[in-house]
Amino acid sequence: MAPAGDPPAEPAGRRIAGYEVEDELGRGGMAVVYRARDLRLGRIVALKLLAPELARNDTFRQRFGHESRVAAAIDHPHIVPVFEAGEADGVLYIAMRYVAGLDLRALLDRDGPLPPVVVCRIAGQVASALDAAHAHDLVHRDVKPGNILVAEGTDSDHPEHVYLTDFGLTKKSLSLTGYTRVGQFVGTLDYVAPEQIAGKPVDGRCDVYSLGCVVFEMLTGAPPFRREDDMALLWAHQYDAPPRLSERVPGLPAAADDVLAKALAKTPDERFDSCLRFIAALRTATAAPPGARRVPEPPGWAGVVFPERGA
Repeated sequence: MAPAGDPPAEPAGRRIAGYEVEDELGRGGMAVVYRARDLRLGRIVALKLLAPELARNDTFRQRFGHESRVAAAIDHPHIVPVFEAGEADGVLYIAMRYVAGLDLRALLDRDGPLPPVVVCRIAGQVASALDAAHAHDLVHRDVKPGNILVAEGTDSDHPEHVYLTDFGLTKKSLSLTGYTRVGQFVGTLDYVAPEQIAGKPVDGRCDVYSLGCVVFEMLTGAPPFRREDDMALLWAHQYDAPPRLSERVPGLPAAADDVLAKALAKTPDERFDSCLRFIAALRTATAAPPGARRVPEPPGWAGVVFPERGA
């Protein structure tokens, strides 16, 4: 099956399955996300429309429906709630909670590396979401900054609320249809686990690897492996040792190197067996050593992500 082209742009005002399209929020090679109004309940949602070629594949439609139902059944504060998934006018769609804020990709592009305490706070929420999904036998397979939404939190002790999205459309679904082939992946290659590249069976530990890549980027400003072409990047994920964090981040304890090395181990058996255990180890490793002077974090870090109103 040939790769699907971009889904067509939907003009504002078009109605699809009871939703009225307003503005485009983002797009990729197989889907476009719009802000839309639920005409039945009067609420704003994020409406994802998939490329038409996917709707014509019976295997994909069945898998898409199953995984969307599983994702919708997970009630977790850090997973974007799925309201509805289905097919209308020959297009597969997912209606999700609309989250006001930035995705982590936009945040990192704007602000660069984040302090370790902030990284642990954001990554801890993502890890909690991933482990909850793994408990339901659902593996994300596409953990990356663009799938992590950062909304405003409730107070200065919880300055951001993080959501993980895109559970209903996984690389497993696509590979079952022939949509992905050897050497071809959907989305960025910066965060893909070695076993995914090799086409081996995957479990939640592939998400540990991807989260490790995201954490590395949050701390340093770049993913662990940067190469000039895709094949070299795939090779690096499979065979090259990751750079040492302590050489990229001045003042970061060397203990953090061991934590990231374990999260980014080439074989799943050598990694942490859960995402929360990974982040707990990272939090301990990045804490200042006993007796060292610790500079307190300024209150209200939310200002880093959410500039003062009126500024």
